[in-house]
Formats: sequence, C-alpha cells, structure tokens
Amino acid sequence: MSLVMETKPVPYLQILDADGNVVNQEAMPKLSDEQLRELMRRMVFTRVWDQRAVKLTRQGRLGFYAPVAGQEASMIGSEFATKKEDFILPAYRDVPQAVWHGWPMYQAFLFSRGHQHGGEIPEDVNILPPQIIIGAQYVQNAGVAMAFKLKKERRVAITYTGDGGTSQGDFYEGINFAGAFHLPAVFIVQNNQFAISVPVRLQTAAETLAQKAIAAGIPGIQVDGMDVLAVYAATHEAVERAREGDGPTLIESLTFRYGPHTMSGDDPTRYRTKDLEEEWEKKDPLVRFRKFLEKKGLWSEADEEGVIEEAKNAVADALKKADEYPKMTVTGLIDSMFAQLPDDLIRQRAEWAAREEK
Repeated sequence: MSLVMETKPVPYLQILDADGNVVNQEAMPKLSDEQLRELMRRMVFTRVWDQRAVKLTRQGRLGFYAPVAGQEASMIGSEFATKKEDFILPAYRDVPQAVWHGWPMYQAFLFSRGHQHGGEIPEDVNILPPQIIIGAQYVQNAGVAMAFKLKKERRVAITYTGDGGTSQGDFYEGINFAGAFHLPAVFIVQNNQFAISVPVRLQTAAETLAQKAIAAGIPGIQVDGMDVLAVYAATHEAVERAREGDGPTLIESLTFRYGPHTMSGDDPTRYRTKDLEEEWEKKDPLVRFRKFLEKKGLWSEADEEGVIEEAKNAVADALKKADEYPKMTVTGLIDSMFAQLPDDLIRQRAEWAAREEK
C-alpha cells in the first residue's frame, strides 16, 4: 500500500486585472454606480487615514498601530458586503472594518492608546474590540454565530485573521465548531504573505490556506485580495449563504501589506526583497479600481482630491476629540469591569479613590 497525498482544489475568484479590466464578467456583483463610487471613496479615505496614523505613531501621539496600506480592497470590500446588524469580530489590523461598521474613529484612537473608553463599544455598533491574541476571534466568532442561530436571528458573524493566524489552534477550533453546528459565520484569512517576518511557505505545507476549510467540512474560496470587486462578491455570497441558513464559509484573501507588521519596531526590509514589494505595488488595489472607475466615467482627480481632504479633516477631528477625552483613572477602570463590583474590587476601588483624591 502506498500513501499518496491528494489536494482538492478550491475556487479562485478575480474580477479585475491589475489594469482595471474586467476579466470575469459573470462574477461581476450587482452594484450601482453610487455603490461603486462609495467603495472607492472608502478605500482612498482609509489609505489617507493610514498614512496619517503612521505619522502620528512615529510622533508618539498614538500607541499600538498596525498599518493597513495595500489591504484596503480586502478590508473595505468584505465589510461592504455586510449589514449593520451583522457582527464583526476584528483582529488588531482590522480597525478600518470596525470604523466603517460604525465604531467612532476617536474611540479607535483611544483604543490605540490603551484607554478603556476605546473598548466601550456603542450599543448600536455590532463589533467587538480588535483582538490582540492571534486567532482568538475565530472561536469567539463561532460563539456569536451560535447565539444568532439559537435566537433564530437572520444575522451573520464575520471575523478576520492573517495568514499566521491559520497556524493557531483557535483557527481550527473556530471553523470546526462553526461547521459542525452549521452556523451563520464567515471566516476571512487576509493572507498578506508574512506573519510578521515568517513567509507562508514556512508556516504550512498546504497549497492554499482556503483548502483548510475542507477539514472542517465547509466551503473555502481563494480571492484576489487586491481586487475590491472580487472580495465583495465572494463575501456577499458567503454572508447571504450564512444568513439563509446554509452554514459558514472560509475565504482566503490574497493581499499584501506595504508597511511593517506594526509600528512597534518591525523592519520589513529584513525579510522582504525590493523585487517582491515592487511586484505587489503593481497590484495596488486603489490604482486598479481607480482605472476601472475612470473607464466608466465614475471617478476623477477632483473626486480623489475631495476624499483626501475629507479624510484629513476627519482624522484631525477624531484626534482632537481623543486628545480632549478625560484621562483614564484606576477607579474608572475598576468601575468599567463589572455591572456590580465584587467585594475585593470594592475595597481596591476605595483605596485608589483615596489616593486619587490626594
């Protein structure tokens, strides 16, 4: 007897090529001209916001920050396919999805600074705070989806991780649980080629990350993550499948982060070649979609300049609000921990209140 490994292929979806030409008309999503323009507006806005956030971090005005340039199509396209009642469980790089889903930007800045109010999500915003623990949100996503199923609500839970997250136990536990219980969940892997400095080829022997769905008995698809229309189309189908009771989906979005893993000392030039970076820069999601819209007469230089100015003003306003927000106190932190404080925290709060009064 001989053991031969067989690889079951997964679908791959691309709609636009790098020059903005439609290469898969059948898969083109049914979006209005205004919706197409809104996708572009959000991507340009997010790129400008990211550039400003990187500078603010270098100035010491933000805390932890993970750059997102290059991944806008993956982030914006997937969130755009959800409804506001759907629940998003972001990883630490997925701040744009959370903000476009309703999280106030000034709270995202406070979260970056470690302020507790950053994590106090408004009641009408259906997200959890960005998860720092790699892969933990996959298990939580299955739990939120289970709640929706038990309550018979037509809502979907969607979560994200990077390629490195697929090497974590929580990744497998989350997709397996969702598959076993046929939950309304969508799991997105943003494969930006490196888990900090570790390339995908050193993380797994799997030909694709999308095929990891096979072990969980759920559909898996790989999409061009630099193509916002492909990401939207794949996510929209997965979300609607989940909403109709047809179970979860795993989506691998092939993308690239142009900046460092985080602003906490990572230097991508130590593990990425200039040739690789230039190869991915040719696939820039903003350039690709801009070309597509310009050919349709839906985008102009004036449109772009207007969004750039809008983003700069929005970031400045959010930063000002974050700067003016009351500073954290230990007593305030204790008060936010429980609806009814246990005795030990009541004692600790009293001790700190006396210190703060002095």
